[in-house]
Amino acid sequence: MEGNEAELPLAGVTVVSLEQAIAAPLASRHLADWGARVIKIERPGAGDFCRDYDHVMNGMSSQFVWTNRSKESLAIDIKSEDGRKVLDALLPQADVFIQNLAPGAAERLGLDAASLLRRHPRIIACDVSGYGPGGPYSDKKAYDLLVQCEAGVLAINGTEAEPAKVGLSVVDIATGMYILNGVLMALYRRERTGKGTAFQASLFDSITDWMSYPAFYTQSTGRPLPRTGARHATIAPYGPFRVGDGNTIFFGIQNDREWRSLCSIVLGDAGFADHPSFRTNPLRMQNRDELQGHIEQRFASMTSEEVLRLLDEASIANAHLNSVEAFLEHEQLRARSRVQSVGSPCGPVMSFLPALTIPGVKPRMDPVPDVGQHNQAILSELGLAKDI
Repeated sequence: MEGNEAELPLAGVTVVSLEQAIAAPLASRHLADWGARVIKIERPGAGDFCRDYDHVMNGMSSQFVWTNRSKESLAIDIKSEDGRKVLDALLPQADVFIQNLAPGAAERLGLDAASLLRRHPRIIACDVSGYGPGGPYSDKKAYDLLVQCEAGVLAINGTEAEPAKVGLSVVDIATGMYILNGVLMALYRRERTGKGTAFQASLFDSITDWMSYPAFYTQSTGRPLPRTGARHATIAPYGPFRVGDGNTIFFGIQNDREWRSLCSIVLGDAGFADHPSFRTNPLRMQNRDELQGHIEQRFASMTSEEVLRLLDEASIANAHLNSVEAFLEHEQLRARSRVQSVGSPCGPVMSFLPALTIPGVKPRMDPVPDVGQHNQAILSELGLAKDI
């Protein structure tokens, strides 16, 4: 471990993660960022199949680089006698064990959370699955897009004409954050009680929580939340607006004060706030196309920078419509030094700092490991180097 590990809040915590793809690796990377020692168990040879999603970062996968910095890679076959000997020696030293094997595999190997807790009463063990234990989908394989489909995410995302997947692995990300939440709660509980915890996290349950608002809306109104592309489904004006220089800018109104500020400062017509078709948000939603036309007519003689300056003056939240290339050059990223680099088997690669900022504490930004890079060190530590 490099840097100031003694100052990091999770220093001294050992995580063993039998992980692949995104959800579990993302959770364990967050733990590694703040000082936990994360031993990533991979298949010998190819390792985590996420390594081969693409090869765009000096020959490495962009998603693997994102979710696996600051870890140690232990490549063992857990179904073999030697591999199981290593795992059995490692588990008593683990504070946390995370696994996201295929449905039923962990139970067959005795590596499910409940079995581990019986053998190691202080361990914090998490089973990660697609749809959770019990129910007709418990043994069904699950990937991000497929769970987006099952949970209705595509039904609310996209345009009126066509649904669309979320461009990020939103289900995996949600699940990774809930795994992280569960581990941290269990560590706190163990500090107070000395007892470990076995818990489950699933892709379906995680995105179910994120789908609460559209589900509540539909259950209460008897109709689905409409797909509105880049516009907000229930608030107006909120979304994209064309400007006279050919660009598109975004802004959003959240309350009556902001609506009145928009009318008086940005549109130059304070009285428009009380127009009978637009004076409340429900009315603005009913007449959204007419309102859009009125606003864009006002913007037609202005540049995007002029409009954004007026929106700032009116204290109305706004944004440029950036490409990813523009995001990479974003002045806020650069001014706060959020773009860093970490080592890898293929040389330095870019990375972003963790989302949390703790004054006086510098997170770990250690290398992305090669498959089995730490086998000899870990086996020696376990006293098994000469046996395997």
